[in-house]
Amino acid sequence: MEESMYILFAALVGLGIGVVIGRVLLKKANKKKENQIREKAKLIIKEAELTAESTKKEKIIEAKEKYLKLKSEFEEEANRKKNLIISNENKLKQREQNLSKQMEQIKRKEAELDSAKENVTAQLEIVSKRKEDLDKIKVQQISLLEKVAHITADEAREQLVQTLKDEAQSKASSYIKDILEEAKLTATKEAKKVVLETIQRTATEHAVENCVSIFNIESDDIKGKIIGREGRNIRALEAATGVEIIVDDTPEAIIISGFDPVRREVARLSLHRLVTDGRIHPARIEEIVAKTQKNIEEEIIEIGEKTVIDLGIHGLHPELIKLIGRMRFRSSYGQNLLQHSREVANLCATMAAELGLNAKLAKRAGLLHDIGKVWPEEPELPHAVLGMELAKKYKENPEVCNAIGAHHDEVEMTSMISPIVQACDAVSGSRPGARREIIESYIKRLKELEALALNFDGVNKCYAIQAGRELRVMVDAENVSDDRASLLSFDISQKIEKDMQYPGQIKVTVIREMRAVSYAK
Repeated sequence: MEESMYILFAALVGLGIGVVIGRVLLKKANKKKENQIREKAKLIIKEAELTAESTKKEKIIEAKEKYLKLKSEFEEEANRKKNLIISNENKLKQREQNLSKQMEQIKRKEAELDSAKENVTAQLEIVSKRKEDLDKIKVQQISLLEKVAHITADEAREQLVQTLKDEAQSKASSYIKDILEEAKLTATKEAKKVVLETIQRTATEHAVENCVSIFNIESDDIKGKIIGREGRNIRALEAATGVEIIVDDTPEAIIISGFDPVRREVARLSLHRLVTDGRIHPARIEEIVAKTQKNIEEEIIEIGEKTVIDLGIHGLHPELIKLIGRMRFRSSYGQNLLQHSREVANLCATMAAELGLNAKLAKRAGLLHDIGKVWPEEPELPHAVLGMELAKKYKENPEVCNAIGAHHDEVEMTSMISPIVQACDAVSGSRPGARREIIESYIKRLKELEALALNFDGVNKCYAIQAGRELRVMVDAENVSDDRASLLSFDISQKIEKDMQYPGQIKVTVIREMRAVSYAK
């Protein structure tokens, strides 16, 4: 036990001694290492000082170079500005010299003007004195003439003016009568010139197209079938035809609305077939509409070909023939457009033959003059200009193209056929019964016509008769002479042409009568 205690004590002592020795050795090693680190730090500091010194020298050199460069640039800029200032000073001196010279010239001219002004003032004084003398002489002469003639100057002036006015009116009336008599005698020689100059002044009205068709049905029960469950049938029909189907409280009628008359006709025929068949559903609607469209296209081509054959017109492009067929489904003021175009074509051929012009070209232009109204697309052009462009596209004669474009004065007339087409278009449209006219506008035009004539002096009463084609004017026989009546008729017609718009022509008849009444008692 004691031995083990001794052994343990010895071990502890040895361990303590080892720890002490280790600590001593560790301190020595740390001291050595610290000395090495200090030496390295001194070396690093020395190298840093050397590097800093060299960098400092480089920066000082760079700063000096930059300073020298900026100094040279500054000196150059200062020299340039100095030269510019010297140049500007020289220019200013030159301008001052020029201004001084101009001021001298102005002073010299002012002196000359002052002397001229004094001369003019003296001359004006002399002129005013002479004018006063002349006015005195004029007053003396006028007073002398008044004493001799026993009338004043104003009365003499009025008498002279009235005499000249009466003489001028009398001569004008007789001159008009002579011209009219000469025109009647030489009518056959001057026919072409008179016709071509007068028919260009014809005013035509713009066409208003109908956009509604009525489909009659036997019973209102059919309306429910046409509408279908939740409106599917009517929606399918509108989508297939491109028109609007209006089913309202109108008894036994369905309204088809659309700007394109061909589409309205397709919708009308399709409705007729569907109602007749009785099977109305979306698939059947699409089938019937497709068949109807095909039939209408074939009918359009057939109508166009029949029209050109009837009129004896050859060589038309197939597209133009198709457009002519589409005219069958358009109307203007209730007048069928195809019938109107046929009338215009025949009238143009007749008038051209009478004037010795090409009747075939005139008939061709008359038939095609409204093709712009039936073009399926809707460009923003007047129908006359659009028709002219279509005719050019399909290689029509330039005279025909010009007649189509100029029949409403959209373009300038360049051929003799153009005014003929314009006149015949007006003749066909103004034929009694050819077109419908709104009653309000018709009555308003008649009232304006009568009011226009009543504004003339000497007119007692006036009546618009023959549906506004003739104006009867009653004048006071005591205040209006026969010569004055002829002149009054001419003046009223000129006023109507200037202020009013009307189809065709208006005849102005001035009636003057003297009534002597006595009673036997």
